[in-house]
Parts: sequence; structure tokens; C-alpha cells
Amino acid sequence: MGKQLSEKITWVGKIDWELTKFHGNEYSTHRGSSYNSYLIRDQKTALIDTVWQPFGREFVAELKKETDLNRIDYIIANHSEIDHSGALPELMREIPETPIYCTANGAKILKAHYHRDWNFKVVKTGDKLELGESTLLFVEAPMLHWPDSMFTYLTGENALFSNDAFGEHFATESLYNDTVDQAELWAEALKYYANILTPFSRFVTRKINEVLTLKLPVSMICPSHGVIWKDNPVQIVGKYLEWAGRYRENQITLVYDTMWNSTRRMAEAIAQGIRKEDPTVTVKLMNSSKKDKNDVITEVFRSKAVLLGSPTINNGYLYSIGGILEMMKGLKFQAKSAAAFGSYGWSGEAVKQMTGELAACGFQILNDGRRSLWVPDRAERSACEEYGRQFAALLKKQAQDSEDRPQ
Repeated sequence: MGKQLSEKITWVGKIDWELTKFHGNEYSTHRGSSYNSYLIRDQKTALIDTVWQPFGREFVAELKKETDLNRIDYIIANHSEIDHSGALPELMREIPETPIYCTANGAKILKAHYHRDWNFKVVKTGDKLELGESTLLFVEAPMLHWPDSMFTYLTGENALFSNDAFGEHFATESLYNDTVDQAELWAEALKYYANILTPFSRFVTRKINEVLTLKLPVSMICPSHGVIWKDNPVQIVGKYLEWAGRYRENQITLVYDTMWNSTRRMAEAIAQGIRKEDPTVTVKLMNSSKKDKNDVITEVFRSKAVLLGSPTINNGYLYSIGGILEMMKGLKFQAKSAAAFGSYGWSGEAVKQMTGELAACGFQILNDGRRSLWVPDRAERSACEEYGRQFAALLKKQAQDSEDRPQ
């Protein structure tokens, strides 16, 4: 059933309360998601985006209740990824000649996905589509987060349809940002940015600043996942600029895996040392084999420093640590410090290897790390605590030096 957002805009998407994994198994969706599609009715009618393929038939059936499909004059494909375009084959079987407006890359990818030569109309930044009283304005947004992405702006209603930008995987029947639990909303928005948009931060900053120069009034931001930003909609824009700007909180996160709890004991002792040196810092410990990987990455994104821990096994580190390192490498975190630690019994290469991988991920390495032979006894736990204290002291000195450095 459609939900009226304004005089001309109706939400015709799908709420997916059961979704637990996204992008295959790459992204956890603890609070479900939504696939937001929008019907705009003026003298001409336009449909902006569709829904994920499993809901294609349902989408078309519900859309028929909202309008005669033959009255849809234009389809706007802001992004070709299958969670937004998946219902297109089902829809185009009904209205095969309807033009699809998208970027040049969008047309290429849609053809590659569905192997159909639909009536594509390629648009670029500044192109307009007159609907009657209102006009659609297109703004290319490459790498937010695919090469084909674009924004569509509706004049009169002052609505920005931003597709994956400014969204979050968050199921809600009430739709609007001010009608949901704010703690849950912002947690999901941050997680979404940290896990999906972080490597494209320079594009985020550039594109937002470009859109701001257009001086378009914005009364509503309508992304393709999660809430519609209607109450103070530009607050999410401000957050994106903050998150894109070498973001870090006063937090240190220890990410570790352990076999017989020796590395866990090291992590706990190091954390105690950090807190003794700097009671103001937030310290979090996360076992990468037990915690959700996307939640781990979110805490890494929030942190000013990361300590990565693993025992040595088969001349290397544990499997879950390898996965986290691979994710961090791809996400290209900035302005974060790091070091490694771990227990060993035979060869003990893991700490050196993790240190090298952290450097390759772009972290500033503060020291050579800490190794403990076999099970840490009281003296070794005290040494780990001292290591944590020194690590925190190095971070404070680093911050002070940065403040003292001429700008």
C-alpha cells in the first residue's frame, strides 16, 4: 500500500522486516531494511527506483493498486544495483516502451544485469525533465557508492531522491526520521556509512559541496533505504560531511581473537592500562570470532586507535583477524593509529605480520606491538597493562604534537 508523502509524492516501496544479511553475507542488517520507491504524479507521472528482485511481483501488483501502469510516463533509475532495480524486469513486461532515465554507466550496468535493450535515456548533471508544475533535476553522483549513481531533485516539493546516499538499513512502518527511535536510527546510519561509504569519503565531500553550490532548498531527503529525512533533513548531510572528514572519536578499540584465552587476557590487561593512563577515553574489546564483523568495523571507524590481537597459528594469525584486516584494507580508514599484540608458543610471527598489514591498511603504527609467551602470568599481565598505559600516553603525545604544530 502506498503512503502519501506530499501532494505529489507517494512512497511505493517495500519494508523488509525479515532481512538479516545484505550484499550476500557481507553486511548484517539487525533491524531489517526497506527498499524505497517513489511515485511522482503531476501532469506527467514518474517512478523513481524500484525494489529488490524477490519482491518484484509484489511491487508491481501493489503499484497497480496505486496507478494505472500505462500512466507512468518515465522511470528514473538512480542506481542500477539489484536491490533498487530488481523489479524492473517485472515492471517492464507490463510497460516495455516506457523510457528509463539514468546515467551512461547506469544504462551499461542495467543492460549487463538484465540483458534487455530497454528505452534508455541517458542524463547528466544539470539535465531536467519537466513533469508539469514541477521539474526533475538530475545530478550525477559517481562512487556514492557505484559509478552509475545519481541524485534526482524535484522542484516545488523540494525533495532530493538520493538513492544509497543518506540511507541506512532500518525497517520502519512510520517512514520519517523523527518518528523512530533516534539511538537506533543514528547507530544504523553510522554503521551504513562506516561499512559502505568510507572508501568513497573524498567523493562524498566533493559531491555534497557541489550540490550545496546549487543552493537548492531541501524540505525532504528520500533515500532508497531506511527513513525519509523530513524533520531538519539536512542534519544527515552535516553528519556525512563530518564522517567523511577523517572521522575519529575519543575511543580505542581492541579487536582480537583467541584460542586458549591467552590473547584475551592480554587484551584485558592492555585495556586496563589504557584506562589508567587516560580515564577519559572510551575503551572497547571485541572478539572478532564472536562479534558481528560489521559491528566491529563500525567501532574501528569510530576509533582514534586500534589494537589488533591474535595468537600465532601455522606461522600466521587467526582466520577472523584475517577477515577484519581484509575489510579494513578495502575501507581505507584515515587518521587512525594502531599496533598489534598476541600470545605465542612456538614461532610467534603473528604480531609482526599484523603490524605490517595494519600499515598496509593505512594506519599509523605506534610501536612494534606486544608478544606474550604461552599463558600470561601475573608479571606478564602487569607488563601488558604497562604496554597499554604507554600506548595511551603515545596517543596523548601525538594529539598534543598535532595541536602544537603550525596550521
